[in-house]
Amino acid sequence: MHKQKQTNTIIVFDIDGVIRDVSGSYRRALADTVEHFTNQVYRPTDVDIDNLKSEGMWNNDWEGSQELIYRHFVNQGKTREQLKLNYENIVTYFQSRYRGTDPKNWNGYICNEPLLLQPSYLETLTQADISWGFFSGATRGSATYILEKRLGLKSPVLIAMEDAPGKPDPTGLFATINLLENGFDKKQTVIYVGDTVADMHTVEKAKMLDNSRTWVGVGVLPPHVQETAVRRDAYAETLMKAGAKMVFSNVQELTPGQIEEWEIK
Repeated sequence: MHKQKQTNTIIVFDIDGVIRDVSGSYRRALADTVEHFTNQVYRPTDVDIDNLKSEGMWNNDWEGSQELIYRHFVNQGKTREQLKLNYENIVTYFQSRYRGTDPKNWNGYICNEPLLLQPSYLETLTQADISWGFFSGATRGSATYILEKRLGLKSPVLIAMEDAPGKPDPTGLFATINLLENGFDKKQTVIYVGDTVADMHTVEKAKMLDNSRTWVGVGVLPPHVQETAVRRDAYAETLMKAGAKMVFSNVQELTPGQIEEWEIK
């Protein structure tokens, strides 16, 4: 009975803020980009970036950068039509900070991202017959770098930015599940682990499209919000309101035992 319960579960992980700490990489590159394109006048704070992401539609940091640049100039009395920002230029500058200046041997912020889980944690899921994979808004190159080069995983199941529409569209989540099931028996419970409102909304939208499964959104607090109790609690509450069943301070707190408790209830 114990075994049967565990084999009926899939866990899909977001990557940024869940598998790796991106406060000094993606978020830093976003702030650099906004500062550059506002002529060094405005550099968004962590709270500014969190407030933007809490709107649930800015999972893509290139688009988030552009939006904050637009909002800065609109606050100065200009219109978006007047500005006509060049999105490709924004992406290029962002990537020069995040990946670096060498396209082959990356030397940017990505090289120093702290890992938030160990491969041994994923092995405990495998031993419990829990299928797992990744659905992320990161580019495939960036996601593969962290999963294969840093974590040492061998060709993990991954749906990245190039493979599906951005969250909260659940297309990529369904695609990840299809790869994990590979035509075999359909798993009853799907857990999606993420750190943003968009991640939780993705689960809610998946539930609306397929009510034949049990969908569970699990929130993880990214490291940058854990510096004070006030920010930690406010962020956790935001994720719960967006649909999270539970919020953890680290992804590895989501154990096979914890999942079994939910199933028993």
